[in-house]
Amino acid sequence: MARLFVSDVHLDGSAPEATEQFIAFLAAQGPRAEALYILGDLFEAWVGDDDADPQKERVCRALRALGERGVACFALHGNRDFLLGQGFAERSGCRLLTDPVIAQLGEERVLLTHGDALCTDDRPYQELRSVVRDPAWQRRFLALPLSSRELLADEARAGSRRHTSRTVPYIMDVNEAAVTAAFRAAQVRRMIHGHTHRPAVHDIELDGGRAQRIVLGAWHEQGSYLLYEAGRYELRELPRF
Repeated sequence: MARLFVSDVHLDGSAPEATEQFIAFLAAQGPRAEALYILGDLFEAWVGDDDADPQKERVCRALRALGERGVACFALHGNRDFLLGQGFAERSGCRLLTDPVIAQLGEERVLLTHGDALCTDDRPYQELRSVVRDPAWQRRFLALPLSSRELLADEARAGSRRHTSRTVPYIMDVNEAAVTAAFRAAQVRRMIHGHTHRPAVHDIELDGGRAQRIVLGAWHEQGSYLLYEAGRYELRELPRF
């Protein structure tokens, strides 16, 4: 059976049409697969498992319903929803995976990652990433009232937009040396990731052989996903909403 991969869905209450499209995608494509992998940034923001936003709850229910039909659902943390925790896992039925992780697809081992750790040229972001991924920082943040966390998350997103607007685009893309190091460390020849919002299939020369890096698209105005079936990989787009 097929495997489905998505990333950077960035679901948010301000864009209900994206939520509707994702739920429709789960209902239409999900039952045809044996597994769904969400490679980070399912949500535009996740400030803690006590977030009772009704749109997020609908997404969690849809994921749980898919799991109850026998489809295994897995999720990685992204740079927007790195605080997904056990509460989310229980609500959605998703199994949270450590980033990066190796998946067995047929007879091939494939590296799955959100992709932000590969963007090593963006040093300000990497410094921020090292802070917010620290367990002690996360405990302090989660101890704040929900309203304070939401306010801080809004400020962080505004800062991210300013950083993106004044940063040379290539700096926010993956670093080739980091990609090569990841391939070698995992001892694989295929990698799937998101984060950069630049969907493409990159064929790479690696240590005298071939490797492939598949980049998933972002769901801003049009959903997209990767289909794996019978040894074949295909990037697909959904109708625009």
